[in-house]
Amino acid sequence: MTATSTQYSPRDYKSDLKPIWCAGCGDFGVLNALYKAMSMCGLKPEDTVVVSGIGCSSRLPGFVETYGYHGVHGRTLPAATGIKAARPELNVIAVGGDGDGYSIGAGHLPHCARRNPDITYLIMNNNTYGLTKGQISPTSMVPLASISPKVDPKRWKTTPYGMTEEAINPIAQAIAWDVSFVARGFSYKPNQLADILAAAISHRGFALVDAFSPCPTFNQDQNDDYYKDHTYDVPEDHDPTDRVKAFELALRTDGYPIGIIYRRDNKPSMLEEQAFLRRRFENNPGTMEKLFAKYQG
Repeated sequence: MTATSTQYSPRDYKSDLKPIWCAGCGDFGVLNALYKAMSMCGLKPEDTVVVSGIGCSSRLPGFVETYGYHGVHGRTLPAATGIKAARPELNVIAVGGDGDGYSIGAGHLPHCARRNPDITYLIMNNNTYGLTKGQISPTSMVPLASISPKVDPKRWKTTPYGMTEEAINPIAQAIAWDVSFVARGFSYKPNQLADILAAAISHRGFALVDAFSPCPTFNQDQNDDYYKDHTYDVPEDHDPTDRVKAFELALRTDGYPIGIIYRRDNKPSMLEEQAFLRRRFENNPGTMEKLFAKYQG
């Protein structure tokens, strides 16, 4: 993270382009939390890039007064990783929705976890494909079975007779891949979400923040009241550096924990690994003669 001693206010990060999300969309709260988090971290707008894919939430780069890159569907992480590799001094924040991140672009997540680039990935999770008008996404769900064991299958445009698939658990998957910072927030608690995002941005390595962001237009079951009833703060005695405990918390079925669930601060970042390889080459530079000798038997 590249910060400055100059104090910026949240409004300094607002662009002249006004958000065009539906009234009541959780993405408004996420955007405001991001403004505040960037202010808390003292990010210089000219040293910051916001990268997105495709979807309602992926419009976000246009609403932030930084450099922005609006890519193609599901390719947010490769673009963000490339920017960080080419310009390591920049602050890189990737954003998108659950369809973009957990379906179309899901294959990039474990590899990004392995590389551990110093970027923050903010996923606005509304449990549906909102931009394409309400199809199921990997996180589309019915109420927790332990709370409502008898529920009708969810009916979406792509599942007119009801959805029977179980939703994925992105938090547990991220911990399994050893993403070095894993957290969950809620758009209707923007101050708490801002604190989580500030911690993620300050983290040295790949940080994933899954933010519940209700869609009032195409997913009225998982609304703000639903999440208020089914979320709880991460217990104060939880140790996020304990990977086993983090798994246990992620797999609980009595609700959804909000806060920092897992972090590993000693995992080498992508830039540190690249610096190590450069030093190794500089100490033992190769030559064409050595290369030919190696293969001439």
